[in-house]
Amino acid sequence: MPKTQHAPLEADAESVPCSLRIVCDDAATITLAAAETPEEGRPSLRKFSMTAYTGGAMRLGGWPYPVVVDLAGLRVTRKSRPILKDHDRGSIVGHTDDIAITDKSLEVAGVISGVGATAQEVIATSENGFPWQASLGASADKVVFIPEGKTASANGREFKGPVYVARKSKLGEVSFVALGADDDTEARVAAGNHVEGDDPGDVDEDTEGLEPVNASLNMSLKPKPKSKQGSSPVAEMRAQAAAESRRIAGIREVCDDKHAAIEADAIEHGWSITKTELTVLRSERPKAPESGTSKPGFTREVLEAAACLSVGIDEKTLLASYGERTLNQADPMRHIGLKELVAECARMEGIDVPRVFGDGTATIRAGFSTMSLPSILENVMNKTLLAAYTNTPIAAFDLCSVGTVSDFKEVSRYRLLGTGGFEQVAPDGELKHGKLSEQKYSNKADTYGQILTLTRHDIINDDLSAFMDIPRQMGRSGAESIDDLFFTLLLKNAGFFSSSNANLLQGADTKFGPDALTVAKTTFRKQKAGPGGKPKDQKPINIRPEFLVVPVELETEAELLMGSSQLMIDAQGSPTKIPVDNPHRNKYRIISTPHLSDSYYPGASAAAWYLFANPQVLPAFEIVFLNGRRTPVIERVEMPPNTLGMGFRSYIDFGVNSQDHRAAVKVAGE
Repeated sequence: MPKTQHAPLEADAESVPCSLRIVCDDAATITLAAAETPEEGRPSLRKFSMTAYTGGAMRLGGWPYPVVVDLAGLRVTRKSRPILKDHDRGSIVGHTDDIAITDKSLEVAGVISGVGATAQEVIATSENGFPWQASLGASADKVVFIPEGKTASANGREFKGPVYVARKSKLGEVSFVALGADDDTEARVAAGNHVEGDDPGDVDEDTEGLEPVNASLNMSLKPKPKSKQGSSPVAEMRAQAAAESRRIAGIREVCDDKHAAIEADAIEHGWSITKTELTVLRSERPKAPESGTSKPGFTREVLEAAACLSVGIDEKTLLASYGERTLNQADPMRHIGLKELVAECARMEGIDVPRVFGDGTATIRAGFSTMSLPSILENVMNKTLLAAYTNTPIAAFDLCSVGTVSDFKEVSRYRLLGTGGFEQVAPDGELKHGKLSEQKYSNKADTYGQILTLTRHDIINDDLSAFMDIPRQMGRSGAESIDDLFFTLLLKNAGFFSSSNANLLQGADTKFGPDALTVAKTTFRKQKAGPGGKPKDQKPINIRPEFLVVPVELETEAELLMGSSQLMIDAQGSPTKIPVDNPHRNKYRIISTPHLSDSYYPGASAAAWYLFANPQVLPAFEIVFLNGRRTPVIERVEMPPNTLGMGFRSYIDFGVNSQDHRAAVKVAGE
């Protein structure tokens, strides 16, 4: 297409992102007030203030030209806005109490009203000098493109094209962020369509005749001819005719006898030359991206799904997370490597990367500067970790009750102990008072975790599956840490399994077998409860054992005992040719683990075995999780300057402690 005197509109609605962010570029503009002496009866709330935007043109990823938000058209609701961390609705920091918009800046002030760990983290890191930045989002009703050679006025300044100007917008969320750019957050300004009912004549003098970026083909913003004061009607008619003649000539030159239908529509409906050129460019755009293009060919969800397929996550799980359409788009990239993933994340955010990876310097730098790459890796690692965690058997979940704590302080559990029955009512109708006492049990959660780093070597080696072996091992380690803590506590049983608690059997006749199991079951069934310490004041609790817990050395023998309908032994336990019925068949569920006999654990034995009650009926041990989260989590962390890589941490918060000794019996077996 031949060049015209009008600069081509290079960025139409389909080739630029549908969003932008208002980002505080100067961390020093965010200040946190010192703690004040609280008034009596009221906690003191820390205050903050920030200069969120100074009215200038912003360079944003994916936009080919700078973007200006016109503060004169920025609307703010009277309602206080929430202050979050990293745009996460679950990470509350505080709320605003003042938002001021001048002709040159946007000022935000508020209080740290959050009570959780997020608010405390912001306060603590700010006191340590961490340079928090602010990220604010606004929904836009009108975004105008100013081409080269024209200027526009906004925020008391003149901006030369090419530039985008958001003329009408509405302030949304406010967040503290470590880095002032995040493509996955909600802090953004959407480039909206022209709203039906708006006055077509409401066009800035410097942008008259220009189309909004997302203007539909049926929308027309005709330039209004300006009539000079004192000019005659004939002169005005001549000027209008000349303008129309120039418009038609420009349209024909743009169409160049190759787009007759577009030319006819443009002349008939009064399209501007710019809109005609935009329509021609759309019609000439190839249906598929050209080879080697730097324009994004995939969405973040498609790349994330492809990475999940590459590391072998089950497709049924992915189908529930991403949907069939996204998985179909990701299928051709199911063997994507780290190099390609890093490059595609950069292209997706509008960053040009070399066609040849080479030593990876430019591509890795571009990929590490994006927000999509760490987000994708974090999500894929979480799915990989969760799959490994759920596929690792955890015996402690079968033998312990599971509770929730809200912090890391020690919590107390109380269980009331009564007489165990009703008494006959006297003739006068008086009910007797039952005797009650209570037992106290305690527990607390601690944090267990580790950190991993995606280095430059990992990317150059291009083995995504090998890198994902780390979160797989983290998932297994998270599951194993729960069993490790439980069996360590179980085998260090001094005071819990004892003759005084009537839950420890010792001696030569306790070797695992049908007779020893009968004695253990009887001992278990005779456990008592009551307000007094003497047997005469207590009654049986009548709890049945449900789990037979044995070391791996006794696993086969236990399975034979539970599965056999008849036993080839006599009443004294000696072998005989006359079979007898097996009273223990299918009575208990067998749980066998190597922890019980491994010398790593103090108190381990290959002969000792246990009977446990159902923990939902009466728990012998309890596991608690912070805020009920039973699975490990992976999060991105900022790495020190001397580390060439991207850091991730994984952790889980839980604790294990003994509860009611009457819910388990230990048999020494020797």
